Amino acid sequence: MRTAVITLAAGRHTHLLLQQDGLANGARTPDHYVIVSMADPSIGSLTTGRTPAPDVLTLPLADGGRLPLAAARNAGAARALAHGAELLVFLDVDCVPGPTLLDGYARAAQDGMLLCGTVAYLPPPPPGGYRLAGLEDLAPPHPARPAPADGQLLRGGDPRLFWSLSFALTAPTWDRVGGFCEAYTGYGGEDTDFSAAAARAGVDLCWVGGAPAYHQHHPTHDPPVQHLDDILRNGALYQRRWGSWPMIGWLRAFEALGLVVHEPGADAWRRT
Repeated sequence: MRTAVITLAAGRHTHLLLQQDGLANGARTPDHYVIVSMADPSIGSLTTGRTPAPDVLTLPLADGGRLPLAAARNAGAARALAHGAELLVFLDVDCVPGPTLLDGYARAAQDGMLLCGTVAYLPPPPPGGYRLAGLEDLAPPHPARPAPADGQLLRGGDPRLFWSLSFALTAPTWDRVGGFCEAYTGYGGEDTDFSAAAARAGVDLCWVGGAPAYHQHHPTHDPPVQHLDDILRNGALYQRRWGSWPMIGWLRAFEALGLVVHEPGADAWRRT
């Protein structure tokens, strides 16, 4: 099965290079490695000459300087499919693939399935950075998602638990879902929309054992107040499309901070 790995990048250069190293040192290397640069012109020179050889696309930012995450994933998938990809594997730029990730996804791949491997959130790197050989000892898989054993496949997953850090699907399944809705720009919501579209198309969310990824540490906010406007805008778009609000935990946390209020009659959230 011809396999393509697709990642999006805007900054996070150290993270991207370690991902590339992880792919090069896996039990199986991708047949095609597509990096979609979102208005970051240095990505090409940074990754060229290394293994696996990257195929770098560059997209401009969306209106308002927002990252075009949905459009970038669609562009990466289109490039991979044009080069004959049969299995699309999407990895967040912060994620380092475990050595069995591609094999694990390839073994589990079937049409009509949306595959999600485990992701472990790593602690801050030690002096000198992370070592590929020691990543699995640094953190267990994230406790908020299923963590099947190596070789185990858990079918019938809750679409609301889908995340875009690490997932895979066959080319016919991608066509069946229809890709990501490009009306989403900036942070949040586009992956929840994608899983809802997959469920509507009768695609089964499956958790895959033996396809691990490791999320590299970076500073963050909890809740992500720096993305408040994106979350409100994208959340409202999702509500119009699907009849409910995503990211409700973050919205409630913003409410507790006095940053937003909920208007029950209109089922709307707005800034205070």
